[in-house]
Amino acid sequence: MPANYYCGSPGFTFISASGGTETMDGNYRVHTFTSSGTLTVTTGGTAEYLVVAGGGGGGGAGGDNVYGGGGAGGVRTGFLTITTGSKTVTVGAGGARNSNGSNSVFDSITAIGGGYGTWAVAMTAGSGGSGGGCADTARGGAPGSGTSGQGHNGGVGWSNYVDTTYCGGGGGAGAAGGNAGSGGGGAGGAGIASSITGTQAYYGGGGGGYWGGAGGIGGGGAAGQNGTANTGGGGGGLGTGGSGIVIIRYQVQ
Repeated sequence: MPANYYCGSPGFTFISASGGTETMDGNYRVHTFTSSGTLTVTTGGTAEYLVVAGGGGGGGAGGDNVYGGGGAGGVRTGFLTITTGSKTVTVGAGGARNSNGSNSVFDSITAIGGGYGTWAVAMTAGSGGSGGGCADTARGGAPGSGTSGQGHNGGVGWSNYVDTTYCGGGGGAGAAGGNAGSGGGGAGGAGIASSITGTQAYYGGGGGGYWGGAGGIGGGGAAGQNGTANTGGGGGGLGTGGSGIVIIRYQVQ
């Protein structure tokens, strides 16, 4: 059999590229970017991608002492035909307290940074890839909205209207943020699983609302904790968001 023999459709070509941290999963090469860089493509073709934006920060210190969970960074997956040349890869930073996360970009694909959690009762949380969690809606609070195809809305808070207010969790890539209840803050929304590297991992979990909300699977921070780096996890109330990640995968001969 000739050395260059392959099974496939006539005219099939294999991608050749370099950049990021390169690993192999069987007959597939994987490029992982945990910080911004460049993918240099010498032979184009169709590649699989995972693009995750930075998670939103949780609500920080404010006059009302209520801290919503940050929304997860947007998560985009799929296949893309990439052409030859240098492709800029942008990995979004996680948001500080009270701030949205930053977008991640690969070629024509943009994932939107997560929305921030609220830090005041009568306040709308940030919208983004996933939306941040808020305080009690009866007093003017509103959760942030997620972006269709990238994430979900944040959860809403709970109050006894006397001396206790708990906040909603941030939305996740796979589910909306949890609503708070009389027992504590809402949990962050769940992220989604991907095996693009050859090993299953979760990305895009929402942050937990203060007080006591759990972080969503996929790097979401529990209340008072930061989102996990390179997952796009939202920060829990009083925490910062986790940075994003970009992963490219394609078959090699």
